[in-house]
Amino acid sequence: MTDYHVITRERHEHLYWLKQSGHRFAASDALCPLVAQELPQAMLCLPIGFIVEGDCFVPVAVQGLTPGQNLWVAADGRWLASYIPAPYRSYPFRMVPTEQGEQVLCFDEASGLISESTGEAFFDEDGTPAKSVLEILDFFQQIDANRRHTRDICALLQQHGLIQPWPITVQGEHGDQKVEGLFRIDEAALNAMTAEALAEVRNAGGLTVAYCQLLSMQHLSTLGTLAQAHAEAEKARLAQEALSQKGELHLGFMNDSGTFSFGN
Repeated sequence: MTDYHVITRERHEHLYWLKQSGHRFAASDALCPLVAQELPQAMLCLPIGFIVEGDCFVPVAVQGLTPGQNLWVAADGRWLASYIPAPYRSYPFRMVPTEQGEQVLCFDEASGLISESTGEAFFDEDGTPAKSVLEILDFFQQIDANRRHTRDICALLQQHGLIQPWPITVQGEHGDQKVEGLFRIDEAALNAMTAEALAEVRNAGGLTVAYCQLLSMQHLSTLGTLAQAHAEAEKARLAQEALSQKGELHLGFMNDSGTFSFGN
């Protein structure tokens, strides 16, 4: 559960914030929005797709194939991929829209990362926002500008018929299940574009987005590996709990503390 509050002098002038030490807060995010600027790095380890948001497509990191589970977060909160999406790097800060349509900087006070005595100050002694807070605000402003640019790129890709449904089937407890709502680049349509259309997409930055998405699909199989590792870790945790209730200690389970690592 989150509890975001607008950062104000009245509420935060004499408070401090702490940096996150893990990513448990993202453990239930099956998808995470990305912007075009991130894609060249994200494609190296994360599968990328598109989802419909309003009347536009937006790129997302595919982090799980079932709702409510982020397979890139280990049981101890570690992030298992080599790239961390921008929204997670800015936590516990977040930009929240007001009723007037403005974006204001907020802090998740349910994060456990707010303090009355230690950490980074929200405000300097003269009552002005601290340098670290201003840097975070600038980070969000850069992301927001790139998000608008990303939407324009995706609109152009859609206009040229380059985005199609991504048929994904996973094996569940009750047999094969289809994953709905994800889209991908239509490679055949991309290869069939006229020189004029291809130049238009290229000049807008669309080819980078398209090729990053296509190349990232190789990582989809990694989610299956991660799902199995999560299941095994949970099974080991439950077994340890059962042994503990019986007054026994299974030392082998303690070798990895019920967590696992994953290298790319």
